[in-house]
Amino acid sequence: MTLYCFDNHRTPEQLAEMQRLEAAGICLFCPDSFRKEGDQRILWSGTHWTITPNAYPYKGTDLHLLLLPHEHVDDMADLSEPAQLEFFTALRWTRSTYDLTYYGLGVRNGDCRHTGGTIRHLHAHLLVGDPAPDAHRVRFRMSS
Repeated sequence: MTLYCFDNHRTPEQLAEMQRLEAAGICLFCPDSFRKEGDQRILWSGTHWTITPNAYPYKGTDLHLLLLPHEHVDDMADLSEPAQLEFFTALRWTRSTYDLTYYGLGVRNGDCRHTGGTIRHLHAHLLVGDPAPDAHRVRFRMSS
């Protein structure tokens, strides 16, 4: 089974990076790999979660962050109880730090071939769209 779901890529650059990581056997979102691969900034890190900007933000977002669990699972229900609880600590930190009065959360669970995801490592997307009336609407894919 592959780590990445290539059919769900959004840009040629993202696909090339997914293919490179797959060939090297690297799960980008596992803590050791995340810190070694690329130049992703860590905005917050707890015992069980890390928050970083999305390297491939969705069109129309003013803010697109990824909340990454340190555990390699593909379903929120499979996280340990301490990781489940710390998710809300990470979410409160984000809301407070960015003074958010609105945002969306997107989490795909299970096989990324069917959810529209690109990687077999659970992660949550925190999305803030541009509120301007003529702004592009943010679309979050939930199926392949």
